[in-house]
Amino acid sequence: MVSNTKIKSSNDIKAILKRIAYQVYESNFEENELIIVGIEKAGNQLAALLINELQTISSLSLTHVSLTLDKKNPRNSIHCDTNPSFLKNQSIVIVDDVLNTGSTLIYAVNYFLQFPVKQIKTAVMVNRNHKKFPVKADFKGISLSTSINEHVTVVLEGENSGIYLC
Repeated sequence: MVSNTKIKSSNDIKAILKRIAYQVYESNFEENELIIVGIEKAGNQLAALLINELQTISSLSLTHVSLTLDKKNPRNSIHCDTNPSFLKNQSIVIVDDVLNTGSTLIYAVNYFLQFPVKQIKTAVMVNRNHKKFPVKADFKGISLSTSINEHVTVVLEGENSGIYLC
């Protein structure tokens, strides 16, 4: 049986999200609009929570966009739920729950590089430090140096919400 060790609680996640929101706002305070892209599924939930925090501290016009891709084979199929022309000259923050090897984020960034965007930043709740691709999180909740065999899970809803090491 694999033991689950709770690393961060629901309250910790809320505090981390608030800090990330301030960092995102500081990085984009001169913008009028900001596109927050959540990578399905947990990254999308995290993006929605980040937008809620940003709305309490800023007057930015925020748009939530969902990006769907196969995390095991991210180059296979990527789908965005907005019209690409909407992204023209916009600042984008791509949000995911865990940065593991970097493949998901690099393919997400690559997708948005097809369009003439103003800037792209990345935000993650957990940075695992196992990167195989040259991508970094501009905004990160926590960094964990774990073994490649360990698994990190971010639970954002319910009474068991928290960050777990399995």
